Amino acid sequence: MREEEKFKIPIGPQHPALKEPENFSLALKGEKIMGVEIRLGYNHRGIEKAAEARTYVQDVYLLERVCGICSHAHSTCFVQAVEEIAGAQVPKRALYIRTLIAELERIHSHLLWLGVAGHEIGFDTLLMYTWRDREIVMDILALLTGNRVNYGINTLGGVRRDINKEEIETINNGVDILEERTKYYIEVATQETTIIKRLSGVGILSREDALELDAVGPTARASGVKRDIRHDDPYAAYAEIDFNVITDDHSDVYGRTVVRVKELMEAYKIVRQCLKDMPDGPITVKVPRKIPVGEAISRYEAPRGEDVHFVKSNGTEYPERVKVRAPTLANLRAVKHMLKDRFLADMPIVVAAIDPCFSCTDRLISVENNGSRDKQFLTWEALRNYSIEWHRDKGIDFTELNKNFRKRLGSI
Repeated sequence: MREEEKFKIPIGPQHPALKEPENFSLALKGEKIMGVEIRLGYNHRGIEKAAEARTYVQDVYLLERVCGICSHAHSTCFVQAVEEIAGAQVPKRALYIRTLIAELERIHSHLLWLGVAGHEIGFDTLLMYTWRDREIVMDILALLTGNRVNYGINTLGGVRRDINKEEIETINNGVDILEERTKYYIEVATQETTIIKRLSGVGILSREDALELDAVGPTARASGVKRDIRHDDPYAAYAEIDFNVITDDHSDVYGRTVVRVKELMEAYKIVRQCLKDMPDGPITVKVPRKIPVGEAISRYEAPRGEDVHFVKSNGTEYPERVKVRAPTLANLRAVKHMLKDRFLADMPIVVAAIDPCFSCTDRLISVENNGSRDKQFLTWEALRNYSIEWHRDKGIDFTELNKNFRKRLGSI
């Protein structure tokens, strides 16, 4: 196609179809998408660099805030790597509690996604229903951890809180209610003509393309790829848990919907097994403040797919390097493929179908100085000052803003 026949439109970084800032540049011919460019970097918070300036214990809470929906995923992935380097044997009861929280978080995430997906196609009744039900699991998480998000349950060597018989009864009652309502959602997803017709054939990703583009999580499993870290490389208590890896062969947005609603039923089953088979014993072991020299890679099946944390230690209480590869980053190549030759109106639901989290994904962009390709390593303080100066050049002076804020605060 000739270049003059195409025109480009930006979707983002601020756009009603996006819940977080990201930039999609779409090349269109009429209403058809001919090509996509994705630009990261609008939501970068320097968390990896910040982790190097904090102790391992502080980093547990910092990395938990990579994402609100996957907070347990990131903190568990991190502590697993540190525990491996330290040679810590985490008590079995703690592993079961981690697994329990992991599946409650998965339920929370999938119910949230189902509501957002309904909203993206104009089915706001589904949004209201699923977000009402989401309150049940969030209340359970608050009961067990003290928080509805960013649960803070993990610590190096185990978990911070135990559970008692009354809490187990509350969890079982909540799961019973959620399971009945999820059966209805499965019926809606598999029988409601409007949903089937709107989502079928949209955002197609064949099994071969899913493997070629390294898709992860429900995005890959909806294309018939049986890939799940809980099954392939078990962690926590998953080696002792009986569950099915849900796959589907529709290879489109409809298939990703089916996978997630069916995964909810498996999550309820896992929660019940954790409560029934949870062993007695301690919930933590002592881990040294200074972690021995070493490095480890930790893998975790987050609700969106495989989460990877790399930790390198140098014998001090501060990590030398922390690297996070979130599942959204792995699935973005597939998004470009799924959008090509689709219509502009399909863009919101195709992007939403991978359940993107751009807070997890964004990375710092390295800018070359005077054409030099020499690597530059910034300290945390230097990175902070660079950010302040960059905004000041744009006309935003945070020093003055902070002064005005403190002045207003003092007058209250």
